[in-house]
Amino acid sequence: MKIAAIVPAYNEEAAIASVVNDINALAESQHLLIDVIVVNDCSKDATSEVISKLNCIALNLPINLGIGGAVQTGFKYALKNGYDYAIQIDGDGQHPASEIPKIVSAAVNNNLDVVIGSRFISKEGFQSSAVRRMGINYFKRLNRLLVGTVVNDSTSGFRLINRKVLEVVADYYPDEYPEPEAIIIYSLNNFKIGEVSVTMKERQGGVSSIGTFASIYYMFKVTLAIIFTFTRMKFRKR
Repeated sequence: MKIAAIVPAYNEEAAIASVVNDINALAESQHLLIDVIVVNDCSKDATSEVISKLNCIALNLPINLGIGGAVQTGFKYALKNGYDYAIQIDGDGQHPASEIPKIVSAAVNNNLDVVIGSRFISKEGFQSSAVRRMGINYFKRLNRLLVGTVVNDSTSGFRLINRKVLEVVADYYPDEYPEPEAIIIYSLNNFKIGEVSVTMKERQGGVSSIGTFASIYYMFKVTLAIIFTFTRMKFRKR
């Protein structure tokens, strides 16, 4: 079982080394075949220099594509190079490598196409801000309304997909804030989606691009994107 750990990184010089090293240590201790693929999204800091010295596959984008473009670059690489699964892991240290086996086991044992790591099932670890939790609950209700899929942590970037899903997202994947919109894509393609409880941490370096005001704009923008994606895919299937 060949797993690609895709780590999108933009200005993550402070945290990226520990993220990569922790994944590699986990893979060695658990005897997992995991390759760490860091997609440097044209960082302006020393991210490129840091990852060049790490035990990882470094993909340096010539221009900034945003989180969706960076993640899709990793998906395309994973599909082209024959990986069975791809697991997305944030480059800021929020997603502990120790939780990876739990996500992989859920996919294998329950025959799931998509597994999302959720911080809101057992409510342990870092729970995010009140404003963001409100937005996450909103997207949970919106996804349930449109496609009947209930995901407690729809903005979680700690998620695994299998090769069947890779074939879809390598062709199209949302660009700026892809996680909630991707649930619509997975649901309308009839992929089996599961969710497992994970413990997350606060970001270990860098600065979040989504502040309080930006969170409100984010909710509005992603709502439009979700509705657009839902409508487009529905008409395509007719």
